[in-house]
Order: sequence, then C-alpha cells, then structure tokens
Amino acid sequence: MIPLHNQALLLSCRIADTLLRHINPAGWRTPTIVTVTRSAIHSTASKRFLPSQRVKPIAAQPVGSVLQKSCSVLQHLCTRQHETVDPYVLLEGELRHIYQDIREEIELATNHPELGRIATYYFDGQGKALRPMITILMAKALHSDRPITKGQRQIAMISEMIHTASLVHDDVIDQSFARRGKPSVNVLWNQQQVAQAGDYILAVVSMMLARLQHNDVTLILSEILADLVQGELMQLDTKETENERFAHYFARSYRKTASLIANSLKAVAVLTGVGERTAEISFQYGRNLGLAFQLVDDLLDFVSSAEAMGKPAAVDLKLGLATAPVLFACEQFPELNAMIVRRFRGEGDTERAYELVHRSEGLEQTRFLARKHCVEARRLASQFDQSPYQQALVVVCDFVLNRMK
Repeated sequence: MIPLHNQALLLSCRIADTLLRHINPAGWRTPTIVTVTRSAIHSTASKRFLPSQRVKPIAAQPVGSVLQKSCSVLQHLCTRQHETVDPYVLLEGELRHIYQDIREEIELATNHPELGRIATYYFDGQGKALRPMITILMAKALHSDRPITKGQRQIAMISEMIHTASLVHDDVIDQSFARRGKPSVNVLWNQQQVAQAGDYILAVVSMMLARLQHNDVTLILSEILADLVQGELMQLDTKETENERFAHYFARSYRKTASLIANSLKAVAVLTGVGERTAEISFQYGRNLGLAFQLVDDLLDFVSSAEAMGKPAAVDLKLGLATAPVLFACEQFPELNAMIVRRFRGEGDTERAYELVHRSEGLEQTRFLARKHCVEARRLASQFDQSPYQQALVVVCDFVLNRMK
C-alpha cells in the first residue's frame, strides 16, 4: 500500500494531469476538477510523479526519515541564484498606488458613503498585494522590454478585488472577529451591510471587466467567480473515504485559492497576446503556486499564533474542515476519521484533533507537498525567457513557502 503522503502527491499530480477540458465560447480551455479513485492512484504509482521524475518505492522506509531527506533535496532545489531578486522592489513603481487606485474605483462607482467605507476597509495598503504582484510579474516576464499596459494593471487590481470580496463574504459566513491584525468588517458593521459590500466589490469588478472590452479575458476571469462559489459550497460537504477526502480537498483548494491566481495569470497572458501554450504555462504556474499557498495556509493554521497571523488560529477545525494536516494525520491516528465525519462537533473534538495533528507527521507531510508544488512552479517559470522578472517568479515560490502569515 502506498503511504498516504505519497498518495496525496500522486493524487494532486493526477488531478493536474487529468483536468478535463471543455472549450468555452471564446475557444479557451477551462479546467474541470475530476475525482480520482484509489485504483487510479495505484495505477499512477508506476507512472509520472512529476514531469521528468519517477516514483520511487518508499514504503519500507520510516515516513519521518523519507520526508526529512526529501525536504532537504527540495530545499536545495529551492535555493539558487535568484535570492537577490526582490519582486516587491522590482515592481515598486507598479505596486506603489495599487490600493489607492482600487479605492478610487470603488468610491467613484457609488454615492453611498457608508457602502464605500465598508467596501474599501480592507484596501488600506496593509495587505501584501501578493496577487497583483504575481500578476504584474507575469506580464513583465512575458515581455520584459515593455511597460505594463493599463489593461494588464486592471487585471492585477481585479485579482485583488475578487480576493478581498471573498474575504468579506468569508467573514460573514465564518463570523470572524479579526483580519489582517484588525477587527474584521463584520465586527464593525452588521451582516447585511457587509454582505452587500462584498457583492458591491464584485459589481465594480464587472464594470472594470466590461471596460477592458476583451471577451476572452472576461470569460477567463469569470471562471474565478464560479470556482469561488463552488469551493465555498464544497466546504459544506464531508466525504466518507480517504481517497474521496483528498480529491475533495484538492478540488476545493483549487477552486477557493489556486483558480484565482492561475486564471489571473492566464488572463494577463492572453491580454499580452502570447500563444495558447504560453498562456497554459502561465496558468499551470499559478495553479501550482496557488495550491502550495493553500497548503502552507493550512499548515499555519496549526503552527502560528493568532497574533502572528492577524486572524484566529485553528479556525478550520472550529469550522468543521479537515485540511491536509488532518487528512495526513489520519494515517497514524484513525480515530480522526470519526471526528471528520461529524465535522469535529463532538465534545473535545477540536482539542483532540489539534493534539493528534501535532503528534503526527501531518504537518511535515503538508510542508513536503507544498514544496513539491513550488518545485513544479519553478520548473514552469524556467520556461520563460530569462529576465529579472522571470527570476522573480521563481523567488515568489520561496515567499509562499516561507511566509509566516
């Protein structure tokens, strides 16, 4: 039997390799996540691990030693000549006024002062602007000899606006009390106001998309909104078997996190005028980076304090969600299976699950899988022409792996 951490990696790769494609009206291929069965995982064991890599049997070795050795190799791969490139310094001019421009877009579209205040609350310049930064980096990496266009910068702004609208809606659903180190919107305003503000941000996004007058880009970015809604609904489901849970987890992670990054990069590539192959590489780079980001986020939920993260810790368990650390921990502590099925609603479930995750290899296995996705993102970034911006796309992988909040 393949160890669970290996199954998860195989499953993630299998999902990537077997993304069903359907042609939308604009002719661009849009991914649909498919479920992978245990038999499919076993049939994959002798095939591809990651591009240009073979699966090596490791069942006879202790999980801890395998992960330690593998992580050392991956750390070596993730430490090359690119450390001197700082993406934020490289894009200082392009990013300097990004939040101010977003606030102006939101405020100009309404004459309701309170709506403007709620909708711009999180655009205070305190965020990392990770998604706009990656989007602009991709635009520059594709054509490093040209300044970014207004349309490309609009896509970067839209990526941050969609992300923030999802945070506003999450705060209502999850009843959060803190976000980015300050009171969340639903603490300061009532739920009806906050929900409408989240919808309003998306309405402004729609207007910005209309002004781009590019049907392909509109269709690609609209896919993000469809994925976000489906990902949110997937959080309400609980699967019975281990294979179903991992497939469900990866599909949910793609839709809630990776789709936004992947499709924003694909959109900016299409707007740049590159061919379909280059647009697909941009998409796959974003998909791998987004999955790694979510895996690290799920890891931090168990290892970072509320003060460090700027939001409550262990929130996923309290919401009844089984993320990667929990799913991996099930291999060593099967009692977690019953807790997952009842969504940690039993007395003492969250405390016990938290303890078992820390006693297991689940955190290290999650970190290992995040590194594997970053290695693949780096490989994809290496296919672009060399430039400081291409190197910065590689450095972003380190940002994702090493972030503390």
